[in-house]
Amino acid sequence: MRALVGRVRSLALALGGPGLFLVAFLDSTFLPLPGITDILLVVMVTRRPAAAIWYVLLTVAGSVAGCLVMHAIGRKGGDALVRARFTGEKTERAMASLQRHGLMAVLIPSLLPPPAPFKLFVLLAGVVGIRAAPFAIAIAIGRLARYTALAVLAVRYGSRATTYIQEHGAAASLIVAAALAAGFAAYLIAGAARRRNRR
Repeated sequence: MRALVGRVRSLALALGGPGLFLVAFLDSTFLPLPGITDILLVVMVTRRPAAAIWYVLLTVAGSVAGCLVMHAIGRKGGDALVRARFTGEKTERAMASLQRHGLMAVLIPSLLPPPAPFKLFVLLAGVVGIRAAPFAIAIAIGRLARYTALAVLAVRYGSRATTYIQEHGAAASLIVAAALAAGFAAYLIAGAARRRNRR
């Protein structure tokens, strides 16, 4: 697997922007490439800061495309696949979270770094019947926030950004996800209060 990851990384660096799209696409499907998308984005933005926006957009597009493939698999009978590949209490909790919170249960994991169980939520989103268009929008929002933050770090810190991400990336992602979750909780509470006042 390490050799495969090395070849994919070399190919992506040679292709430039389209290589980022390819890696993000593969990383969002069943091919495990943990962390390689983040690292490649940082490396490429460090080399060409002027192309940062282009690189971010291509990475987001690749991730959304890969997630849509997984979503389609989940929608077309993926329940059996999920049960075979992901077992235990984690799967049950993820399913319950999607059924209760819908797109927010996809958006928040899309912000988190590995080893967050992002692919599980993507598959289950198809299983529970979340529509493809809002699903894609939620993924795009989460990934755009994540990859923009990485690109900003790469522009600011250059080659040191990789070390910074390794040391602080997980904590920063968790803070953003917690802020989103808190905002969503506040929205739900406000909505419930409005419904009570109408009675």
